[in-house]
Amino acid sequence: MLAERLPGILPPLGDDAAMEVTAIESVAGDAATVSRLRRRPPFEAPHHSASTAAVVGGGARIARPGAVTRAHCGVLFVDEAPEFQRQVLDSLRQPVETGVISLHRAAGSVTYPARFQLVMAANPCPCGMALGRAGECSCSVVQRRGYLAKLSGPLLDRIDLQVQVDRPRSASMTLDEPGESSAAVLERVLAARAVQQDRLGRWDLRMNSQAPMGLLTGALRPAAAASAALDAALDRGGLSLRGYVRVLRLAWTLADMAGRTSPEAEDVEAAMQLRQSTEERRTG
Repeated sequence: MLAERLPGILPPLGDDAAMEVTAIESVAGDAATVSRLRRRPPFEAPHHSASTAAVVGGGARIARPGAVTRAHCGVLFVDEAPEFQRQVLDSLRQPVETGVISLHRAAGSVTYPARFQLVMAANPCPCGMALGRAGECSCSVVQRRGYLAKLSGPLLDRIDLQVQVDRPRSASMTLDEPGESSAAVLERVLAARAVQQDRLGRWDLRMNSQAPMGLLTGALRPAAAASAALDAALDRGGLSLRGYVRVLRLAWTLADMAGRTSPEAEDVEAAMQLRQSTEERRTG
């Protein structure tokens, strides 16, 4: 449910993005049914039995777009991630990193756009009860390790936020105050996007996620006091260089959402905590 709400808090597609998404829709489906530009960010949620070709694209001759391309400028939701074949999950690494997917066949090669927000959901173990009361989980240690081992280290290194979603309690169903609406969240997102575009426009960029390492460690480098903990984590090997850059991008976004002109120590530390898995935080 949370993943399906994400397109509702993303800004409407601009003219260029709308043209790209609409063109993809006409190639991937029936072009005769496409009658107007698509302004709403797409949402794709392939089943865990999907093949590699279905997810990244494929075909006997010229490869057709897969789920990663149909999710361009939107959200790709991978539910029950450990139930997917490992090669399918690892095939997501290239588009997550580059924003494109290149497919080669005997009849030729094709490159499709594939810049999306990847959202993955997983149970803590095969039975799903590892975080419940003591004795509820029926899985062995080997089963748990094998289940989560499908999420390879290089793939997890590309995941910026890892959040544990606790079970809802009955009291949460009877609260008088409703949760925050998507429209209210969208207003904050639009404001943060405007700040990012204003700051990054001189480099022909629009979002923090597009900022390269050279810019984040140069003109946009936070103050030394703000990034001290992050630098220490990189020096002791607790963070990869890719992770270092992604933490900086997230720290800038947290600062933008809070209305600050640059990341402070609390933004950088929050970004580092959000990147760590629940197990890492428990044992760190």
